[in-house]
Amino acid sequence: MKKQLSFLFAVLLSHFIATAQLQTPEFSPAPAQELYFVSDTQQPMLVEKIILKSNHNLRATADIFAAILKDKPKSLYMLGDVVGLGYSNRKWKKVDRFLDSCRSHGTGVCGVLGNHEVMGRRKKGERNFQQRFPMNVRTGYVSVTDSVAVVLLNSNFNALSASDETKQQEWYKATLENLDKTDSIKAIIVCCHHAPYSNSKIVKCSNKVQEHFVPAYIESKKAQLFITGHAHAFEHFKIKGKDFLVIGGGGGLHQPLSNNENSFPDLAVKYKPMFHYLSVKRVADNLLITSHFLKNDFSGFDTGISFNTELPASNVALSQKKSTEEKNK
Repeated sequence: MKKQLSFLFAVLLSHFIATAQLQTPEFSPAPAQELYFVSDTQQPMLVEKIILKSNHNLRATADIFAAILKDKPKSLYMLGDVVGLGYSNRKWKKVDRFLDSCRSHGTGVCGVLGNHEVMGRRKKGERNFQQRFPMNVRTGYVSVTDSVAVVLLNSNFNALSASDETKQQEWYKATLENLDKTDSIKAIIVCCHHAPYSNSKIVKCSNKVQEHFVPAYIESKKAQLFITGHAHAFEHFKIKGKDFLVIGGGGGLHQPLSNNENSFPDLAVKYKPMFHYLSVKRVADNLLITSHFLKNDFSGFDTGISFNTELPASNVALSQKKSTEEKNK
C-alpha cells in the first residue's frame, strides 16, 4: 500500500512540476519609452498665404495634437514656431489646452524657441514661451528619457548677445563630452529650430547652425540624430555618417523644395507628406525613428518612413577601444 501511495505521489509531483514549468510567466524588459517630436505648429500668417497655399492648416495642427494625446508618449519635444506670434496671448490659447492635457496624461513637454516666438516683441515672446516651457534655458538645456539625452539649443542667433553665443558654445561642447562619458546615456539627439541643411525654396540653410552646432554633433560618439524644423517639409540628410532630419510639418504652410544639382541629397526624396510628426524609440544603443503623416483626406494618420540609426564605424571603434582600455586599468 505504501509503495502504491509513493508511486501515486511521485506521479502527481511530476505532473505538478511539468505544469508549473509550462505556466511560468516569461519576464521581458520594460517596453521602450517613446519620445515624440513636432515642429512648426504655428498658425499661418496672412503674409505667408500670399506666396504659399493653405490647406486646412489649423485643422491639421489640431489633428496632430489629438494624435499625440491619444498615444500618450513619455516625452514630447516641440522644436520652435509653436505659435504664429510668441508675444500674442491669443495665439497661445489652443496650445495651452494641449500642453495642459499632455501634462495631465503624464507626458513631459519641452520646447525650443523658434523665430516666430521672438518675432516682433521679442522679450514678451520669450516670456510667454518660458511660462509654457519652464525647463527652457535660452542658450540650451538637456532632457533625458529612457537613456536618451536630448540636447535642446536656441538657434535664434540674432537674439543672442556675443557673450550668450560664447556661453552656449562652451556649454554645448562640454555637455556632449560629458554625455559621451556617462554610462547611463546610450544615445544623444541634438535639436534646434533652424535647419543646418534644407532644400526649401522659402527659408535658407542656417550657416550659423552649421558652424556652431554641427561639428560637435559629428564628433560625439553617442550623438545619432539632429532634428530641426523651420523648413515646412520632411527631409532626411546623411552628413559625414550622421543623420539630420527636418520635420517642419506641424501645421505651417507647406514649402516647396528645390531639386537641382545644388540640392542636398535627400534620403526621403519620395516621402513628402504635408503634415507629420516624429516618434523615436531606443533599441539597445541605437534609435528607431518613425515619421507619422496625416492622410491627404484628413481621415487619420499612417506610418511613413521608418529607419534605425547606426553610429559611424569610427565612433563604434573608438567606443570599443575606450571600453577595452578601461577594463585593462
